[in-house]
Amino acid sequence: MTSAIDERLVRLLGGAELSDLRARLRRRYELGPADGKLPSIQVSKLNEAERAALASLVGRKGGVAASISIDVSAVDRALSDAGIAPSLRAALELLDGPITHRETELNRIRDSWAAVLAGCSHADLIAYLASPLNFGVLKRLSGNQPDSASLICRQTEDILRRLPAAGVPRAQIAAEHLGDAHGLDSARPVATLTLAVLRSRSSTDTGDDRDTWAAVGILVNELARPALFLNVPCSGLPISPGEPQYASLRLLARRPPEWTVASRSILVCENPNLVAILADQLRTACPPVVCVDGHLGAAQRTILKQLKESGADLRYHGDYDWPGISIANYVIAKYDAVPWHFSAADYVAAANSAPQFAIALSGRPVIASWDAELTTAMEKTGIKIEEEAIAERIVDLLGKESLHA
Repeated sequence: MTSAIDERLVRLLGGAELSDLRARLRRRYELGPADGKLPSIQVSKLNEAERAALASLVGRKGGVAASISIDVSAVDRALSDAGIAPSLRAALELLDGPITHRETELNRIRDSWAAVLAGCSHADLIAYLASPLNFGVLKRLSGNQPDSASLICRQTEDILRRLPAAGVPRAQIAAEHLGDAHGLDSARPVATLTLAVLRSRSSTDTGDDRDTWAAVGILVNELARPALFLNVPCSGLPISPGEPQYASLRLLARRPPEWTVASRSILVCENPNLVAILADQLRTACPPVVCVDGHLGAAQRTILKQLKESGADLRYHGDYDWPGISIANYVIAKYDAVPWHFSAADYVAAANSAPQFAIALSGRPVIASWDAELTTAMEKTGIKIEEEAIAERIVDLLGKESLHA
């Protein structure tokens, strides 16, 4: 309340004890005609204080009636003639703030959101927002504010039009188009919407932010966890035959090497230590090897994608533990790799020949997509076997047979 409110109005309808009555009267206006004209208001289930207040408002004695009908026009005139308030509605607004007509407000909000959609021009964004569920994502990102949503959409379209990039850091793109080098950081609204649009048009997206950005030439932490490989023939990189090499995501995205691997078999392994062992023992005689280095990062996914697109035949071997099976499932499904000496029989042979490396399996079992019996054998034996523990067998196999075997 302010000093502009007539004290008679405060005595008539003000105070905490009449707050529920005022709320009910306000609700009649909120749900009534859009022009705010109500011929009458029936108020029921009145307590003693409410009944006395309404009786005074309509010029009656208090009585004991449980409900009172208000002639709104008469009350409006009485309040205005007395100089208390221009009308009953105005009196309620003086006491508790503006009254918003529900239907009018809903129409305004609906029109505002329709304008957000109408303002979009990028085909991919329009297609994404056509889904009510996806449109709900935009509402959440904008705090349910149409003006904020329009800005997020405009900025998202600026980013989408910039793509594909040619190995540009994410911070640079953000600074150039959003005026904030962190504007495309994870969980920021424009980043979230842009990534959602990019994923909606790809059936093979991994769900990893860095991979999604890398697929359109935007680099995140481009020098972290470079891809490790050995004896993979290519041009465009300084290669030392027989020596392990690294290729950063920055290099792979900005200056993709020309991998001369059409119809060549390449061993994809899980652990960097195995690459070192193979280099030490087989040197230039070792077949081409690429290491995923545990759960694949953007550089590892990029090099596998490039090798596959260059015609390579990928063969996979990893650790005999549940994370290792998960990684193998992913590489096999994503890059059409073929398991190489990575079966139930191979596991049993390794478990029998290397008891000194018997580390108990832990975690939830994972079904090997290529050999369900492998999962059964691992559960039964209960031993974890890392690649390094059977490195000598892998070296022996690579020395005796081709990767096609």
